[in-house]
Amino acid sequence: MAEARTGEDVSDREAVVALHGVNVHRHTSGQVILSEIDWTVRAGEHWALLGANGAGKTILLRLLGALMHPTTGSVEVLGSRLGRVDVRELRACIGHVSTAQRVPQDIDAHTVVLTGHTGTVQPLWRKYDGEVRRRGHELLAELDIKELADRPYGVCSGGQRARVLIARALMAEPALLLLDEPFNALDLPSREDLVEAMQRLAESRPELATVTVTHHLEELSPAISHTLLLREGRVLARGPVADTLTDSWMTSCFGRRITVVRHEGRWAAYSGRRQGS
Repeated sequence: MAEARTGEDVSDREAVVALHGVNVHRHTSGQVILSEIDWTVRAGEHWALLGANGAGKTILLRLLGALMHPTTGSVEVLGSRLGRVDVRELRACIGHVSTAQRVPQDIDAHTVVLTGHTGTVQPLWRKYDGEVRRRGHELLAELDIKELADRPYGVCSGGQRARVLIARALMAEPALLLLDEPFNALDLPSREDLVEAMQRLAESRPELATVTVTHHLEELSPAISHTLLLREGRVLARGPVADTLTDSWMTSCFGRRITVVRHEGRWAAYSGRRQGS
């Protein structure tokens, strides 16, 4: 099926990410992982990146995070084209949150947030003056976890850890925040706490752009404005969330009949029989 740009709106806001004709091939086998990806993310937009396992979501997120280069095509992040910029400097301007991040279990949550200032795993205490430390406390308060400041990261719950990592990512004041399955293994209360935190973040930071990879529509906050659907390394559909999170597009994306429900700004999906059965 050809890619659809479902009701895609044209914004005057600055492009935070722009991909044109992007292809990614596996070097060892030549396998096509991503094919002819065109995608623009603008300031203030909040995208959900959806697709079945193996669709290419992780590789696409790595491109946005300047963690790898495309085989062909162009990737521009924050106005800089990959291959023509020092990616180490570029990465410092991108917030990246993943439950797979290495974090020392014995340091407290405030210190974890401080390491976002230096982009390091271990704290570099000489780099953290009073202003930086104050900023760390403000971010914990913004994510509604200021009471965790002195708690060791290793004893925080999964939902608390996710919010600590978001606060850490915000230390660099990024224009782009990438969230790779931040809801992984969270129970329902922790999920809802994180959804509410993401909603508040969108309201308090109108210029921040976010891209969230998830497998469950229930994890999307009402702030999500756009969706990109990937299938087998190709963009199936992209555009405003109301036009892309539909029964037909989700069914095409995942290859089985899916019904999508929206209630008070929140989404849910359930599946019946496989297509053709």
